[in-house]
Parts: sequence; C-alpha cells; structure tokens
Amino acid sequence: MNPKGIVGPFVKSTFSGQQDNCVEVAPLSGGGRAVRDSKDKAGAKLWFSAEGWGEFIAGVRGGGLG
Repeated sequence: MNPKGIVGPFVKSTFSGQQDNCVEVAPLSGGGRAVRDSKDKAGAKLWFSAEGWGEFIAGVRGGGLG
C-alpha cells in the first residue's frame, strides 16, 4: 500500500474503449476512491471517502450532476 492508501490499480470504464481522455478510479484502503485524468497520470487526483464516493455515485445515477 502506498502513503495515500491506494490498494488497487487505477482503471477506466469499459465504455471508454481505447480512448485516452477519460477518468480512472482506484480503490482506497478505507473503502473510498481516488480519481485521476487518464491523460495526466502523475497529475492531481481527487480523493473520496467511502461515504463521499457513495454520495457521488448516487448523484451521478440520479442525474443530479449534469
């Protein structure tokens, strides 16, 4: 495990195909997620707690983030 708590690889949605302009998501040790831009793997990341990630996903599924 690294100092930021990333415990798995960054992955992108299978809906992205071979494109390289996507976001990638990796699991964190506490159940949260880290999110990064696939074009800038060393760049800034967003860090979500487990609760925050759940709220974010609920917002996306509910259409509240568009």
